[in-house]
Amino acid sequence: MPPGFSASAGASAAAAARSTFRAGLVAVGGAYVLWGVFPLYFLLMRPAGGVEVVAWRVLFSLAFCAALLVATRGWRRVAEIARRPSLLLFMGLAGALVFVNWLVYVWATLDGQVVEGSLGYFINPVVTVLLGVLVLRERLRPLQWVAVGVSAVAILVLSFAHGSVPRIALVLAFSFGLYGLVKKHVGPRVDAVSGLTLETAWLAPLAAVIVVVLASTGSLTFAADGVGHALLLVSTGVATAVPLLLFAAGTRRLPLVYVGFAQFIAPLLMFVIGVAVLHEDMPPERWAGFAIVWVALVLLVVDMVRAARAAQVTGR
Repeated sequence: MPPGFSASAGASAAAAARSTFRAGLVAVGGAYVLWGVFPLYFLLMRPAGGVEVVAWRVLFSLAFCAALLVATRGWRRVAEIARRPSLLLFMGLAGALVFVNWLVYVWATLDGQVVEGSLGYFINPVVTVLLGVLVLRERLRPLQWVAVGVSAVAILVLSFAHGSVPRIALVLAFSFGLYGLVKKHVGPRVDAVSGLTLETAWLAPLAAVIVVVLASTGSLTFAADGVGHALLLVSTGVATAVPLLLFAAGTRRLPLVYVGFAQFIAPLLMFVIGVAVLHEDMPPERWAGFAIVWVALVLLVVDMVRAARAAQVTGR
């Protein structure tokens, strides 16, 4: 072995690891930034209502995925999944959950409730932890229990501030949390493109019915409000798939702790858009509720870092 071979090989491996890390960070960060600015994107689609936007989102996402599968010759993977009834049913369940999530998210955006939508994604990590206990029988660490309790206090404060339970936030948090639970169950057996293809394929008949009903009642805005508006609705297919693919690419390259940090980018951007751009109402009680939620998230982040360091020490 030539002198210096081990050192140069080590340096090359370190450089490759840094490059992989940077690529993963850019991909995951890009995905969450895109998700975070989605409110501005969906507001451009007025006068289309939330139901129409989601119906086109399903149909054009399916069309985009089909084109992508043709280009990458990925239909074999989809066919393999489709031949496994249990996986196919789980994709149907994931499709139903994502449909609820998309519908509530778009409706909240178009109804001027972006801030409450951001709350849903702020508390989603806490909901995910709670679902781990209720569904997977996981044992929580002390800080995780404290974070769950603090979040419950925040919801009570926000309920008092509004005079009602923040339903939009809770539906978004639990629908996305359950969606994540289904995706965790299927794991690497279903890749990102195949998963989105099958989820939207399950939803396509419902979306088609919605389009037909809206057209028959004269409520369909597609092609009735100009070419630009129609192209915006068509673009929902690409806009749905691209951040999902970026996220899938990034998570393969990053440690889980960094993915955990990045997930707060989207709700933070939504919150800023709701408050600073759309000027949604933020009375002191609402600020207090959000502050308590952020305390819960800090606790989760601290716990996440501690767990990651402990895993490194034990070599797991």
